[in-house]
Amino acid sequence: MLIESRKVRRVQEKAAGDPSTVSALKRTPERSGTGRFGFEKLIIASSLAVLVLLLILLQGRLPGPRFKPLPPWLDRPDYGPLKQEVGRYLGTLEGIYAVYFKDLASGQVWGINERVPIPPASCIKVPVVLYLYRQVAEGRLHWYDRVRYQAAADYQGGAGALQYTARDGDTFSLRCLATVSITISDNIAHNMLVRSLGYENVMNFIQSIGPETTGPYGSDSSTARDLGAFAEAVARFAMENPGEGGRLIDDLSHTIFHVGLPGRLPADLQVAHKEGSIHGVADDMGIVFGRRPYILVVMSKGIPDEDTGFRNIAEISRIVYSYQQQFPAAPDLGLPRK
Repeated sequence: MLIESRKVRRVQEKAAGDPSTVSALKRTPERSGTGRFGFEKLIIASSLAVLVLLLILLQGRLPGPRFKPLPPWLDRPDYGPLKQEVGRYLGTLEGIYAVYFKDLASGQVWGINERVPIPPASCIKVPVVLYLYRQVAEGRLHWYDRVRYQAAADYQGGAGALQYTARDGDTFSLRCLATVSITISDNIAHNMLVRSLGYENVMNFIQSIGPETTGPYGSDSSTARDLGAFAEAVARFAMENPGEGGRLIDDLSHTIFHVGLPGRLPADLQVAHKEGSIHGVADDMGIVFGRRPYILVVMSKGIPDEDTGFRNIAEISRIVYSYQQQFPAAPDLGLPRK
């Protein structure tokens, strides 16, 4: 201590005669314990802040009382106002519209005219292709298995390319038929699948999902509730079989008909869906992904024309999507995405 005191005095004496030394001393950082104590306080304060943040994030997930009760709509959103808004819009439209909605996070369901019989048109191709996917996933069939085209039994005009290219006796793989049935809504491919899979087998599968009225052809009657059950069956299959199910979700997300449910939604939003139309009928069914995935089905009959029908479906879809955006994002549901 005595030696250090002498050194300090010598520095002070030198500084008294040298202004530059005085300036340098003023700039020298303090080397006392005060600096270390300030750093330790910063570490303690940061640790406390992290602890408080963790407690905030965990509240409501730990056993015991929560700091603050969670708002009821976090787990069970209130869809009453949405149903009323959609109902008011439907009241302005010509024709009969049916709507079915299911929030995949909470399981909540609502509908309007959801049990009114309406032709499903090409939406019926979804459960037929889903049945094929299940057969492949279970090892009963293989994608490379081929089906022979029988024009007398399979030919149908309308949607699709095989009506222009297939010749009687040509063979097509199950993968090809499944893909074009969904992506370009090929009617001949659909008919070939129903024939090769077996009408009774397809019907039994459709009924096992729980529909009330649906048959395997687009001119039969179905309901928005039935099509919602098909969409949910696709979602469940995809969660149970991410590989095969992911392919089906991908096909449904990249169809050439993309004006109904996704028509007025953000361009980068994934919508796995299937449209269908015949004279006076426009339908769309699917899974809308995003922050909080949901199933939406809109069917119509007695409409002036199909283009008008799909424009109205797009507006209904926009209303639903905008309302759904106010709720918290859902946890990962295990649905494969593109």
